[in-house]
Amino acid sequence: MSLTPQSPGPGPDAATESPGLEPAPKRRGTLLIVDDEEGPRQALRMVFKDEYDLLMAEDGPAAIELAQSHDIDVAVLDIRMAGMSGIEVLERLKYVKPDMEAIMLTAFETTDTIRQALRLRACDYLNKPFDLAAMRSAVGKAMQRRRLESEINTGAEKVQELLVELQNQRIEEQIAKKRGDIYASIIHDINGPLTVISGFVQILNQRFNRAERMEVEDLEFVKHRLDIVTRQTTNCIEISRRYLDILRNKPGQPIAPRVGVNQLLKDLEHLLQVHPSLQENDFSIMPLEEDIGVLVNGTDVIQILQNLAVNAFQSTHWPHRVEISGDVLREPMDWAAIKDSPNDRLLNVENVGHAAPLVKLQVRDTGPGIPLEVLPKIFQAYFTTKSPREGTGLGLNIVQRLIKEGNAALHVHTQPGEGTTFTVYLPGAELVR
Repeated sequence: MSLTPQSPGPGPDAATESPGLEPAPKRRGTLLIVDDEEGPRQALRMVFKDEYDLLMAEDGPAAIELAQSHDIDVAVLDIRMAGMSGIEVLERLKYVKPDMEAIMLTAFETTDTIRQALRLRACDYLNKPFDLAAMRSAVGKAMQRRRLESEINTGAEKVQELLVELQNQRIEEQIAKKRGDIYASIIHDINGPLTVISGFVQILNQRFNRAERMEVEDLEFVKHRLDIVTRQTTNCIEISRRYLDILRNKPGQPIAPRVGVNQLLKDLEHLLQVHPSLQENDFSIMPLEEDIGVLVNGTDVIQILQNLAVNAFQSTHWPHRVEISGDVLREPMDWAAIKDSPNDRLLNVENVGHAAPLVKLQVRDTGPGIPLEVLPKIFQAYFTTKSPREGTGLGLNIVQRLIKEGNAALHVHTQPGEGTTFTVYLPGAELVR
């Protein structure tokens, strides 16, 4: 067996080029010659040694071994060889290097061998003894075709990478926008008690400025107003502390839950009660009977539930009911109990595990349900059945991403004509006080 890569020495102009200034050498094509006769192999080596990097093999196994360790652009194969035939070698080479071009050589041309070679996508077929001009032309065209295909594939890969990058960027922008809405709500929540505090401080200042001495009723007045100011100040502190704790939990760091799910549901209700998609729908949020924390970023929980609720609001233009409720599961979850069916879809159950406690949050609607042929597509980026004004097709895709990032799980159950329920399972944890 002969494995002899052949590379020519420096070209005639190599000595005159300035070291350090020469451009990076352009890759020469690699030509594999497979023939069990020494004569044809050496003849082809002499013809092409100055044009391409050559690999020489005297049988099929040697050719396959070379293909596994080298980039090959074009192979010239003899059809009749001892051991593996050229057709068998071509089939194996195409398995190892699917994009490789091939030229077949034979002294015994038959319709059957031509058909087999074409089936394996050989680009040319020459008879022995071959004409040098025909051989040069066939190899040149094969190399040109290989380079063109390589450029097309490279361009297609770059376009696909760019599309993925743009898609991820847009999704990240949507996530950032939703988080911005949540933080705007936080500022709104703080602004309310601050306004009350400011008003009562002004009243107290006016009372003090007018009074030359403090009477009993003045002291009662001041005491009552100071109690209100204290309560409102405490509200501001609690709101700011709640979200500072959330922000301190950076990606990759363990979550220390200081904010209960019920507080997150209350903040979510503030957002949804003024959401334009609510319209005339009947909407309610029911708190958990027992409060608990979750090992997921709080704003992500709000965003997941907000996207699911908005999706429920927009499921139909007719007024319908949307409700959010939850429960704490203190026993390990049996995922096998959730049967797979055309009406059901499960996400990320393999990462949330069976451990307890789990927090189960449900977003139910009495809309038209999801058509069963649409259900498998609902988490795809940019997929939407709504008009361009109503949605971007990113809401449920963002839910899917946040579910995976939070090691949570999601179960979708829909019944056409009756409605849809999205159930989110979040890893729970006792609150850190």
